[in-house]
Amino acid sequence: MRRGVRLGIDVGSVRVGIAACDPDGILAYPLVTVPRAPEVSHGIPADIAEVARLVAQQQVIEVVVGLPRSLDGVDGAAAVGARSYALVVADVCAPVPVRLIDERLTTVDAHRNLRSSGVSGRAQRRVVDQAAAVLILQTALDQERATGAPAGSPATKPRRKPRRKGSAQ
Repeated sequence: MRRGVRLGIDVGSVRVGIAACDPDGILAYPLVTVPRAPEVSHGIPADIAEVARLVAQQQVIEVVVGLPRSLDGVDGAAAVGARSYALVVADVCAPVPVRLIDERLTTVDAHRNLRSSGVSGRAQRRVVDQAAAVLILQTALDQERATGAPAGSPATKPRRKPRRKGSAQ
């Protein structure tokens, strides 16, 4: 298992939940929820600037972004948004790697866990994104511990297939 702090991110349309782990990569814990913000500083949205600040402050070795695929494994609108978000984070936080990990049902699980621990519905809204980020990151840590390889897949731009010579354009 690689040593170093990692961040887990649950990307929502309104808020972004962020979790971190200990340097030994054993336990994920909630860090902060930041609002998705259209404010841009130096061409970077405020929420992504906050992620970059945390990456630097915590000396993060990797960022894990949840990929909310549908139950049948297809990328819907939320997954497309998470992929786009991960690409921007990867660009802003380079050379720190950003990976995408399947996070089906983590928000549902986070709500269930908060409810069972007595957190009211109204209070859940403030922390559910952090709780989902914890589940995303803990899943990645557990997978890496089990396999010896980083979980998920790198956040990279999709490659275009090269055109063959002589094909119609």
